[in-house]
Amino acid sequence: MPEKIQMTDLSPEDQRRLALTGLEVDMKNRSGSFFQKDQDVCHVTSDCSGIEFLTLGKALQQYPWVQDYVWKVVSKDKDKFTRYVAAQQDPRGFVIIAKKGTKSVYPLQACLLMSDSPVQHVHNIIIAEEGSELHIISGCTSASARSSGTHIGVTEFYVGKGAKVTSTMIHNWGKNIAVYPRSASIVEENGVFLSNYVCMEPVRKIQMSPVCHLNGENAVGRFSSVVVAPSGSLLDLGSTVNLNAHGTSAELLTRAITTGGFIFSRGMIQGKVKGTRGHIECKGLILKDGTIHAIPEIRGEVVDTELSHEAAVGKIAKDEIEYLMARGLDEETATATIIRGFLDVRVEGLPDVLQDQINAAIDAAEKSGF
Repeated sequence: MPEKIQMTDLSPEDQRRLALTGLEVDMKNRSGSFFQKDQDVCHVTSDCSGIEFLTLGKALQQYPWVQDYVWKVVSKDKDKFTRYVAAQQDPRGFVIIAKKGTKSVYPLQACLLMSDSPVQHVHNIIIAEEGSELHIISGCTSASARSSGTHIGVTEFYVGKGAKVTSTMIHNWGKNIAVYPRSASIVEENGVFLSNYVCMEPVRKIQMSPVCHLNGENAVGRFSSVVVAPSGSLLDLGSTVNLNAHGTSAELLTRAITTGGFIFSRGMIQGKVKGTRGHIECKGLILKDGTIHAIPEIRGEVVDTELSHEAAVGKIAKDEIEYLMARGLDEETATATIIRGFLDVRVEGLPDVLQDQINAAIDAAEKSGF
């Protein structure tokens, strides 16, 4: 079993905030771990044969060929945030290499804490070779005492032939933190890329739009998001999937709640080749006056591509509350039950341990009263 992560320099409250993002200090249900506080890498380890978990610096030193994967699917000139990361002389972040045919029993975890630095930046590379399978939980948070700050994260995924990567990102930032993830993935023949995103706590701004290139036949890409925007939070979220090969398919699923904040929910699927399928679904609840702006887009460029989308924004139906109250629940409990069911999205193919992590985040948000 990997060594226990040392947290003696963190306050009990900050340790609690990290736990809400999925960090397991004792590593009982993890195959590997990476922990970065500001720009200091405090811990990195792997306990799964055939899967290497390294700092970006060490990976580039030990395996020069990793350089071929750096800025390959995310352009360093994408915007001012990628240019900032590319300009760093001593870049931070991690590299995961899952060797051919390797399958992790438990997920790996990568936890990032903003404590003192005004800007935190990381550049991560995940490489799943042919027939491999790995799951990674990325938990990000800021220290309870933080008044402001900016986090910039670049992540590049490479899913080989017949490989499967599940990425679950759980955010627990502060109300004055701005966050700019920049990620993209390439999926080869029969590969599967599952991306799950959970954010239920206040944050000043999150802006991200990951891109997935399904380049091999029968490759699959699925993005699922569960988000809550309190007053003062701006969530500008989206994802794009390019169906570049025969038999590829994509699904983009979003569940969004505003309790006074602003949510952009964007989605784009492009069918560029015959024999492809894609679907976008966004459902939103307005519990307090706020805004949910759903922007689903589909673009077909050939005859034999099947693309669809649906979006709905509204409030909790009165008859649903009355139905539950007639069965003995008070109004508050009935409302919480409906919200819980709305957010409780089970993602096809998601391992139980990862689904439990999402459920825990939902429970924590529910207890705080949304």
